[in-house]
Amino acid sequence: MTAPPYARIVEDIKRRVADGRLRPGDRVPSTRQLARDWEVALATAAKALTVLAQEGVVVAEPRVGTIVAETRGGRARRAPVPSGDDLTRDRIVAAAVEIADADGLAELTMRGVAGRLGVATMSLYRHVGGKDDLVMLMIDQVIREFPLPDPPPEGWRARLEVAARVQWAGYRTHPWMARVTSLTRPLPSLSLIAHTEWVMSTLAGTPLDPMAKMHVHTLLFSFVQGLAANIEMEQRAQAATGLTADEWMTTREGELQELAGSGRLPAFSAVIEDMGGEFDLDLDQLFAFGLDALLDGLARLVEGR
Repeated sequence: MTAPPYARIVEDIKRRVADGRLRPGDRVPSTRQLARDWEVALATAAKALTVLAQEGVVVAEPRVGTIVAETRGGRARRAPVPSGDDLTRDRIVAAAVEIADADGLAELTMRGVAGRLGVATMSLYRHVGGKDDLVMLMIDQVIREFPLPDPPPEGWRARLEVAARVQWAGYRTHPWMARVTSLTRPLPSLSLIAHTEWVMSTLAGTPLDPMAKMHVHTLLFSFVQGLAANIEMEQRAQAATGLTADEWMTTREGELQELAGSGRLPAFSAVIEDMGGEFDLDLDQLFAFGLDALLDGLARLVEGR
């Protein structure tokens, strides 16, 4: 009888570990990559990784991905499986964040979290209401990792800048957050609304009317979240194509040079030529540049000039 697709993936990974092609600490293919390579559904690929984790062949590392487990005596160490009594909401949330950090929010399922923890899927529902509830808890946990300073700095500009930088650090560490912290459908999260309170208290006593204060807050948030969305999109693109942004640009270099030399884009071509023919996009530099420009523009309104 032919083994099911997920079992064939499991056996292939095990063979690669056994013959040394994958060594302890090496990252194994992501769920999306396995699905593409084996031409199977994402759920099938996720099941294969779950089985491998349950057998102790692989482990998940936050912000790294799924890697080959360390070995002892030539055999992979089996990760300890929590009993029903050991299962807590905090453990569930931590496992969910690890999955989202490594593979993106699209790969997060209740079954995947249960597999990561080595428990039955239904046991999770004694602690969380479902995936939506779990995502809210994940956001609260992540935001707590990046607290706003107490006491706050002096001056409206310094306070808005530190709020933006705290948010940016959170998105940088957990790119999946950019997909769920919607501008038009804000989540009822106390951790998120704490940032709104920070901005409102910062702008208290300024000449701004209530609507303008909300606009300042929304503009600041949307600037950070909108730019951070590119981190998450690049993460997904790299998983789907297997190419980094630089590698992808290299594959398009000929087309871009042809466009630049066509004579139809003289201003753009002149700028690229003045830069020596290269432009390396650095999101952190772009964030700093944009934040300064945004705060410069707000100064006229906030300071009543």
